[in-house]
Amino acid sequence: MQIKPLGQRVVIKMLETEETTKSGIVLPGSAKEKPQIAEVIAVGPGGYEDGKEIKMEVRVGDKVLISKYAGTEVKIDGQEYTILKQSDILAIVE
Repeated sequence: MQIKPLGQRVVIKMLETEETTKSGIVLPGSAKEKPQIAEVIAVGPGGYEDGKEIKMEVRVGDKVLISKYAGTEVKIDGQEYTILKQSDILAIVE
């Protein structure tokens, strides 16, 4: 199944963070913070807000830094995705 976001929305897949600290201590899944870096899976067409055109600044494949509790989590075909507005993306990670 393919996801096609509407308007200014973006579909992302969270990237796993390292499971060990710098000192080598392994953290269990419950102790880790929610990752904030994700990969863009799909991008909406953009839209208009208050009569001004909003262009999409991210592309499929970009790695992005998102707000900590942004978006709505969905599970499709066993994969977890997050759908959020482009304004919830803080930066593109290069």
